[in-house]
Amino acid sequence: MVSTEAYGTWPSPIDAALTASQDGKPEFVGTVGDEVWWTEPRPAEGGRRALVRRRADGVTGSVLPAPWNPRSRVIEYGGMPWAGAPREEGGPLVVFVHHPDQRLYAYAPDGPDEPWPLTPVSEIGGGLRWVDPQVQLGHGEVWCVLEEFTGESPTDVRRVIAAVPLDGSAAGDRGAVRELTDDRNRFVTGPRLSHDGRRVAWIAWDHPQMPWDGTVVKTAEVTADGTFTGVRPLVGDIDESVVQVEWDRDGSLLFVSDVGGWWELQRIRPDAVTGAVVPTSRLCAVRNEEFGGPLWRIGLRWFQLLDNGLIAVVHGRGTTALGVLDPETGELVDAVGPWTAWSETLAVQDTRVIGIAASPHTSYEVVELDTATGHTRTIGAPHEDAVDPAYYPEPLVRTFTGPGGREIHAHVYPPRHPDRTGPEGELPPYVIWAHGGPTGRTPLVLDLEIAYFTSRGIGVAEVDYGGSTGYGRAYRERLREQWGVVDVEDCAAVALGLAEEGSADRGRLAIRGGSAGGWTTAASLTQTDVYACGAISYPILDLEGWATGETHDFESQYLESLVGPYAEVPERYRERSPVNRTDRLTTPFLLLQGLDDPICPPVQCERFLTAIEGRGIPHAYISFEGEGHGFRRADTVKRALEAELSLYAQAFGIERSDVPRLELRK
Repeated sequence: MVSTEAYGTWPSPIDAALTASQDGKPEFVGTVGDEVWWTEPRPAEGGRRALVRRRADGVTGSVLPAPWNPRSRVIEYGGMPWAGAPREEGGPLVVFVHHPDQRLYAYAPDGPDEPWPLTPVSEIGGGLRWVDPQVQLGHGEVWCVLEEFTGESPTDVRRVIAAVPLDGSAAGDRGAVRELTDDRNRFVTGPRLSHDGRRVAWIAWDHPQMPWDGTVVKTAEVTADGTFTGVRPLVGDIDESVVQVEWDRDGSLLFVSDVGGWWELQRIRPDAVTGAVVPTSRLCAVRNEEFGGPLWRIGLRWFQLLDNGLIAVVHGRGTTALGVLDPETGELVDAVGPWTAWSETLAVQDTRVIGIAASPHTSYEVVELDTATGHTRTIGAPHEDAVDPAYYPEPLVRTFTGPGGREIHAHVYPPRHPDRTGPEGELPPYVIWAHGGPTGRTPLVLDLEIAYFTSRGIGVAEVDYGGSTGYGRAYRERLREQWGVVDVEDCAAVALGLAEEGSADRGRLAIRGGSAGGWTTAASLTQTDVYACGAISYPILDLEGWATGETHDFESQYLESLVGPYAEVPERYRERSPVNRTDRLTTPFLLLQGLDDPICPPVQCERFLTAIEGRGIPHAYISFEGEGHGFRRADTVKRALEAELSLYAQAFGIERSDVPRLELRK
């Protein structure tokens, strides 16, 4: 029987401990012979990642025992941390990056030995880091991206493609590492070797461009001893973003470019001798959809070529689907299934495509599509309902109207409970979620953090504000030099739109976000009177500090496009920074920060807290030892969620006894 109870007071079986135990998702799928491998989160094991294998007989197990943790820190966001290769004897070989020391290791999981190191340790700055490995058994090497710190500053860094011997001879000798490219490009991706082994391609870019602004595809010939010669640019520019490149069997190069306003799949045929190229051609009719995304990590794959000439693609507008493209006819057929979000990781095996996908009713799973039959099935990390699905929210895909009539995309999750409803005439409180990036987006998937609130009677609205990806280049470039303006306006427009239409209580609106979403949250609290409170996680709060050495190399010049050239508009940096606008802050807030965060360091929070000292603003600051940019440990996620709920309860006038009361200082 459904009973009436005030919004925000509903009981729920989705507690913070359960939510924390389900945090994270499988990533980085690949094939090794007739096996499928991927990484999985282990929140209860200090947030480590596990490398998992599914054998040909369907048996699934770990490749690496604890405490091995395959996760790279190149550009801090990492990327593909492992590569495997089948061998005629001794079973498969895997090469992986171990997170604690960032060294490359090799391991024969079917053998008796422990993993052995392939690379040395450097004591300079952040040391030596590796990502996107490609095992070259014929050369006895692994080719990958090397990130080498040359000084103590986070921007004292160089990146090259390098070759590391598989015999371990470089473990104590930096000189045994062969550099295959020079460091004239600030950033590079891992190399892609042609099927005949004679050519190689990779993606490069330089500051102040970010990879979604402009990148260049470079190619080279490969000599018998594995040296790259004749390096030359092929496609791309400072205002064209190429995010993936792969060789076809006929020697042509397939790549994803947004030169037409959307990330689309294209083909080019470079001449190996003269360097001349046949003009590029689109492989699919213009659809106003994305066939790629932002290259936040190295080694992402939105498409893969099958042996029969077809191409598996992740594509969509807002939501994403897995499709199979016939490059000769342009016909695109999507896989059948409930999934609304496919990760940017694909692998192929004969006629099968393996990816990672989720839906509004299922968490991320490893999914296999057999292109010969059209049949799809879950083969790894299967979703299991931890509670009755009646407690899960039902999302609404919405488009709101912002300033100037611009469209704003959002996913709205109204409160939902099988046994409770709100009193007649009472409107529910709502929390606006601002995603990170800001060049990110919100996938339409089951998220127990959302269910944690909606099952208690608090609605959630995830906003793909201007600047988000998934809607074409023009949509994401709305944020150019407008960060702290467009994102704030768009979030406010969704919040007020929900209130004006009678879906949300105007007096009980909140906003939350982490990283760039933490910036938008803080900027919203110091620029508008829309919200009753806000939860700010590992944020950017001081643009001047962030632009002058307080972040890592990858994003150290990101503000040049988001805000404007610092040398030309320093006043804009000062005026927009929440740390300089605390005189306008009147609402309670919660500040959450990892103490080991190199991207948004704790000093930003400390400076903000100093600025509000003595102003009588109710607030709480919780910092976490051992956590970096984004929380991975189960106990951290649990405490953060409970603190956030307590903040909302106090700001919205809700009584809850199921979470510790958050002490708000003034």
